Amino acid sequence: MANHASALKRIRQTKKRTDRNMARRNRVRTFVRRVEEAIASGDKEAAEAALKVAMPELHRSASKGVMRKDTASRKISRLTHRVKAVGA
Repeated sequence: MANHASALKRIRQTKKRTDRNMARRNRVRTFVRRVEEAIASGDKEAAEAALKVAMPELHRSASKGVMRKDTASRKISRLTHRVKAVGA
């Protein structure tokens, strides 16, 4: 266990940051899951609406450092392709 005040503070900061990042990551997963469920149901309009809501969340997670920028872009790209393929 840490003995120095600075080490104790780092532990508190790390826990706070970890909790925030996990909440953001779970939020992104929820939005992505909604898009995938809409794709699976075959409802193109619902899938497009869900994607429209999920895209800013993915970008936000990238800007906050939860995931890398190219990872978010790749996920958005793949979801977009899948949404376009619905009903085609």
